[in-house]
Amino acid sequence: MSDIAIKPVSGGVGVEVANVNIDETLSEGQFQFIQKAFVDNGLVFLRDQDITPEQHIDFAERWGDINVNRFFPKLDGYEKIASVTKEKDQITNIGGGWHTDHSYDQIPAMGSILLARETPTVGGDTLFACMYKAYESLSPGLKTTLEGMKAVHSSRHIFGDQSAYRDEMDGVFENADKATQDAVHPVIITHPESGRKALYVNPAFTLHFEGWRAAESKPLLDYLYQHATLMEHTTRFKWAEGSIAIWDNRCTWHYALNDYHGVRREMHRITLEGSPLN
Repeated sequence: MSDIAIKPVSGGVGVEVANVNIDETLSEGQFQFIQKAFVDNGLVFLRDQDITPEQHIDFAERWGDINVNRFFPKLDGYEKIASVTKEKDQITNIGGGWHTDHSYDQIPAMGSILLARETPTVGGDTLFACMYKAYESLSPGLKTTLEGMKAVHSSRHIFGDQSAYRDEMDGVFENADKATQDAVHPVIITHPESGRKALYVNPAFTLHFEGWRAAESKPLLDYLYQHATLMEHTTRFKWAEGSIAIWDNRCTWHYALNDYHGVRREMHRITLEGSPLN
């Protein structure tokens, strides 16, 4: 426990926890250290984790219940692990735009534990943005305007039958008939663990403000999206085999860069169940 270390990876968001393995040797004290770093920062990176799928699942279950994604393909033999893979001949990737996972659910997922299994030598980095800083750096007037507002989120246009993105992925996603639900969440949430306020809209899944038309919502949403991704709110993570990112969907966005055509990339993702947002 004494050797475990934590260091920021940028001025925007995220910390790396070093000198720890999340296999069966992980002590309760070490786990609590990682968990606190997650709550305090919203984004934790680990390097050089040589773990099996069973160990990946065991580690995730220490956080709570696992959310089995209804749209993503599963790792063969492991229903709790989603396979986020881009083959050499694929053009479109998964997650290639700013978003936060599961905002389209009534109770959004807490976060994910993403493990790199096969990575390009160059390219395939992931960008992350901090929604605490996005909120905190808004003007007092805009904060007041957004307090009490809600927004409508949906998965229909991403994973549903009529999705152009789904068509581009050529059968990768499953269960289009389950992309029928919408959800309404506060635009400004109070994080259930940290107690901090965060901006909770995102370009992929937010449709419009509740009670507003889409056209009326667009100018303000576009401003919030531009503001949220200012350089000082973001970080860029370079993957290597055995790297892990643990991110909090309630206070971060992410963006999987698609700059490695002709090269295979395989990631294993476990998503963690969350709690209602207020």
